[in-house]
Amino acid sequence: MATPATTTTGTVAHGGSGAAQGGAFPPFQSETFASQLLWLAITFGFLYWLADRVIVPRLGAILADRASRIGGDLNEAAAMKTKAEEAVAAYEKSLAEARAKSQAIAQETRDAVNAKSDERRKAVESDLSGKLAEAEGKIVAMKSKAMGNVSTIAADAAATIVAKLTGVAPSQAAVDEAVKASTKG
Repeated sequence: MATPATTTTGTVAHGGSGAAQGGAFPPFQSETFASQLLWLAITFGFLYWLADRVIVPRLGAILADRASRIGGDLNEAAAMKTKAEEAVAAYEKSLAEARAKSQAIAQETRDAVNAKSDERRKAVESDLSGKLAEAEGKIVAMKSKAMGNVSTIAADAAATIVAKLTGVAPSQAAVDEAVKASTKG
């Protein structure tokens, strides 16, 4: 095996300056400040131009578009709110009209039913009054007939009683006269 050969010259084989030479970090080296400042100014100017000419107008357009869209949406929402309030007012108005109409219909129906029931009640009362008068007439006729028969029944009963008690049948004229005399007095 072969061993690598080492040299002790103190230089780096890569040809650059290294830490062994004692050099500083390149951005902190004073020899490169001028070129660094130049490139900083060029880069800042380019980025400023890019922002001023491209980025800011695009952002402005986006913000203006959003603002107009939001404004349009707010206007549309306000218009819809107004329409909704109008619809609610119209609904409440039609609901109130419907309630009033239904109450009027209910009142008309109650009045019609009351009128019809009054007519029926009057017809039934009239019919009952007629039937009552007819019944009273029948009762009076039956009472008169019964009272007319009472004298006949009384005469027959008196004749039967006298015949049973005395054993002799009285004459019909005497029985009729006795019954008339007892009913008058």
